[in-house]
Parts: sequence; C-alpha cells; structure tokens
Amino acid sequence: MIVREIKTSDAENLAVLIKEVEGSSQYMLWEEGERNIQPENQLKMIESMKNNDNSTILVAEDGNMLVGYLLVIGGNARRNRHSGYIVIGILKDFRGKGVGTLLLEELEQWAFKHNLRRLELTVITRNEAGLSLYKKMGFQIEGTKRDSLFIDGEYLDEYYMSKLL
Repeated sequence: MIVREIKTSDAENLAVLIKEVEGSSQYMLWEEGERNIQPENQLKMIESMKNNDNSTILVAEDGNMLVGYLLVIGGNARRNRHSGYIVIGILKDFRGKGVGTLLLEELEQWAFKHNLRRLELTVITRNEAGLSLYKKMGFQIEGTKRDSLFIDGEYLDEYYMSKLL
C-alpha cells in the first residue's frame, strides 16, 4: 500500500473511487448517485488543486487500484491560508485496515511542507470508527454542529475537529 499525491492521469480512477465510497458509506455528505461524478470533472478539480499551494488530493493505492483518498482544501484568504479542511473516503473493503492512518500521516508531512498550521474536519458523532481514527491521530473536538445532516429520516449531529501542527 502506498500513499501519494494524485496525478492528472488518476482522474478516471478517482471518479470511480468516489462513486464507490459514496455508494457504500452511511456517513459521507453526498448520497449514492446524488452527484454526477465524471472523470473530466475530477481532472478539473485535480488541476485546480495542483495550482493551489495549500490544497491537494492524496490517494492510497493498493497494486494498481485506488482504495482511498484524502482531500485537503486550504483557505483562500490571507487570514486562513494556514488552515486546511479535510475530506477522507476509503473503499468499504479497506476500512479499518490502516488506510486512514496512512493518509493522515502523509497529509501531516505534506502540510508541514506547505505551511499549513491547522487541519480541520467534521465527523458525524455516531461515526465511532472515524472518531477513533481522528482522536488517535491527534485531532480534538472543538464543538458540535447540531442537526447538521439529515440521514435516513433523522437529523444527526457532527463534531467539528481540528489538529494544530
């Protein structure tokens, strides 16, 4: 298993990966089929992030297959350029096998090189696996976003979490 920065040639595989993750995860923001994820859209996103020194996409690769991704989206203003918002997705069969840890470790190294001081994310309060991973990696809960998502007929809270480097 290797973790690396994405390449433009990964656009099609990233589109497939995101569709699979959204189709198999109860805790992602987007539901299965809710977005029209096309390789050309992913290519534009990859190119856009490569032009931003405080944003990137990291991918976990097993053999020739992408099995996980981590987006970090840096702030656009001078006052928040040091901060990056994180989104992580991992294929169902690879969850709980250290992929998230590898992605977050690589992110931290990348963040140091790109002058990010703050990493932040949101996680549904019921997502015990996600919470466990983030706490293990040094993230702390800053607050609760009450009723922030509506999933399967009920409102769910999210924690806002961050890590300072």
